[in-house]
Amino acid sequence: MSHYQETITVKTSGKCLHKITSKVESIVAQSGVDRGICHVFIRHTSASLIIQENADPEVLTDLSNFMKQLVPEDSSLYVHNAEGPDDMPAHIRSVLTNTSEQIPIDRGQLRLGTWQGIYVWEHRDRAQMREIVIHISGV
Repeated sequence: MSHYQETITVKTSGKCLHKITSKVESIVAQSGVDRGICHVFIRHTSASLIIQENADPEVLTDLSNFMKQLVPEDSSLYVHNAEGPDDMPAHIRSVLTNTSEQIPIDRGQLRLGTWQGIYVWEHRDRAQMREIVIHISGV
């Protein structure tokens, strides 16, 4: 079994979903792994990873709107506010989503579904530099 690991940096532009599928696919191709698993991990506590609809952007809009209602940015609700009113809600949002995803690899390609894409979900208002570790294991 071989292992391959690479870290990418994604510059976000504030609250938004940033598609990284093609970057991950490129790293899988570089790895030379034919069959195995791709583990994607974000090294942050106020952003997350999701696998979601990649065809209709309205799905991403609806997810963002739902999350705003689920976790309001109301500083009266939180004790932690050292980094601004969006900080604690960002931490909660990352807890409710994922910091890692695992995707099977077959014939050297990610086995995502037809309509699935991999996204970094930025939960902070300001632009950030986010590090994502991609670890591939297989044969």
